[in-house]
Amino acid sequence: MSRLLPAPLTSLGVFATWLLLNGASAGHVLLGLLLALLLPILVPRLRVAPLRLHRPSVLPGLAAVVALDIVRSNIDVARRVLGPESRIHPGYVRVPLAVRDPRAIAALASIVTMTPGTLSAALEDGGRTLLVHCFHLDDPEGTVAAIKSRYELPLARLFGEADGGAPA
Repeated sequence: MSRLLPAPLTSLGVFATWLLLNGASAGHVLLGLLLALLLPILVPRLRVAPLRLHRPSVLPGLAAVVALDIVRSNIDVARRVLGPESRIHPGYVRVPLAVRDPRAIAALASIVTMTPGTLSAALEDGGRTLLVHCFHLDDPEGTVAAIKSRYELPLARLFGEADGGAPA
């Protein structure tokens, strides 16, 4: 059975996504099943090691910080958009990354992008630096420090890189 269905969750995800994108006609159901069965076999890179959160107790606090920052950023962006254009100073910052787990880096880039006024623009230096575009940038060092302390450090703890990159 594992040979026919080596990654059941991936297959389920492929099938569900296919139907959500294309509808549930008979042809799409058959094509979705075919893709769900073949893709995990033909593309083994889709299979990833199971996710193991080392300190799941960090997750509620991180979620609260992200939610609060999203609300605060929405208000700040709205004020700047509705105010004089001269109050907007966009710019880029490079955030040196201590985390190495690709899922932690993806989570950090997603959090930065979800927060209004910032956007993860690129991953540079072989995954060691995150380039972030800021809608308004008046303190580059403070912005980098905030991203590292508010998001990266909790993610490092969550993914078992408690000392900012060293495996726990």
